[in-house]
Amino acid sequence: MREIILDTETTGLDPLRGDRLIEIACVELMNHLPTGNFYHTYVNPERDVPQISTEITGLTRNFLKDHPVFSSVANDFLEFIKDSPLVIHNADFDLKFLNVELTQIQKEPLRNPVVDTLYMARKKFPGSPASLDALCRRFKIDLSNRTKHGALIDCELLSAVYLELRGGRQQGFLLGKDGKSEEGSAELTLASNKELKPSRNFTLSEEEKTKHAAFLKALLK
Repeated sequence: MREIILDTETTGLDPLRGDRLIEIACVELMNHLPTGNFYHTYVNPERDVPQISTEITGLTRNFLKDHPVFSSVANDFLEFIKDSPLVIHNADFDLKFLNVELTQIQKEPLRNPVVDTLYMARKKFPGSPASLDALCRRFKIDLSNRTKHGALIDCELLSAVYLELRGGRQQGFLLGKDGKSEEGSAELTLASNKELKPSRNFTLSEEEKTKHAAFLKALLK
C-alpha cells in the first residue's frame, strides 16, 4: 500500500489573509515504510517572510526569491502524490494552504484520503502532548538534527512516528485472499472508529535498519 507523508512550511497561519507556502515535502511509504523516494521544494511566496516564520524555519525572503512559485511546482507535486493517501500531522492546516494555492491557479483541491497523525496520537494518548516533538520524545526518536522546522526533516520524523502509532511494522497487517489488506479503507479517514494497535515492544529488524539507512542517505543527497 502506497502512502505519502506530507508536510509544509508557511509564512503564517492563515492563507485567506495572504499567508503563503514556502516549502513542501513528501516522503513515499510502501506498507508504512519509507522507500527512499521523496519530493521536496522551496516555494517563492511572492511576498515578505515575517520574522517569526524565519525564526521557526530559518527561511528568508532573500533565499526564497530565487526559487519557483507554486504554479511552477504544482504539477510535479500532484504527479508525485497521485491519488495516494496522505499522512499529515494536523492535516487541516497543511490541506488548507495547499487547497487555497491550488484554487488560485484554477486547479481542483486535493481529494486524497487523509490520515491525521495528530488525531491518531490524541486518540491513543488522551490528555498527553501530541506535537511532533512530543511524540518523537515519547517514542525515543532522535531529534538532534531538527534545529529548525523544515518540511523534509519533519516528514522523516513523522514517518517514524506514524510507524510507532500504528504499532510497528506489519503488526496485525493481514492479507486477504485477494492480496489486499483486511484492515479496510475506513482507517484512512479522520472519522475512523477502529482501535489503534498497541505500541511495538520489539527492536528493529535488520531489514528495517537497512531501509532506514537508505532513506537517510537519500534525504542527504
